[in-house]
Amino acid sequence: MRFLRFGLVIAAVLMLARPAAGASPAPACSAPERHQFDFWLGNWRVSDAAGKFQGTNDVTSVYGGCALQEHWTGNGGDVGSSFNTYLPGRKQWHQTWVDNSGLTLILFGGLRGTSMVLEGPRVTKAGIVIDRITWTPMPDGRVRQHWQQSGPGSKPWQDVFDGYYARTAAR
Repeated sequence: MRFLRFGLVIAAVLMLARPAAGASPAPACSAPERHQFDFWLGNWRVSDAAGKFQGTNDVTSVYGGCALQEHWTGNGGDVGSSFNTYLPGRKQWHQTWVDNSGLTLILFGGLRGTSMVLEGPRVTKAGIVIDRITWTPMPDGRVRQHWQQSGPGSKPWQDVFDGYYARTAAR
């Protein structure tokens, strides 16, 4: 009898937990945290602080808004791609970057003010370095991407890349 009552309680809980007939569940990745990095979506022409062309970058929303995918093409023939997604269990953003030089970055972080800041350690021949990349939306609609590195033999933080993203028409 005890098992029958337990079974009825479980059935009632399951009935109450499911959406009403005709109601659609919320999209899997509709939480506001998953859209904190949407300011980076778009087709971009990237220049350095002096205005010298560095490359193009296309950043799209994929998998029903569950991730951002980046496609970088540098002016020197370098190409790379990243996936960026919010991890609710960690309350953090994650990026995995891979490029044609063999570089792989695995970064974690989140919003600091209006900037997205992701960082993580990486093993190099010289030892462990920390990569930190900051994306900041600017008042004129551009986005600044500032990549810094700290590690063996370097100053506390050394600039690796400082790019300014300006929107272009879709290709």
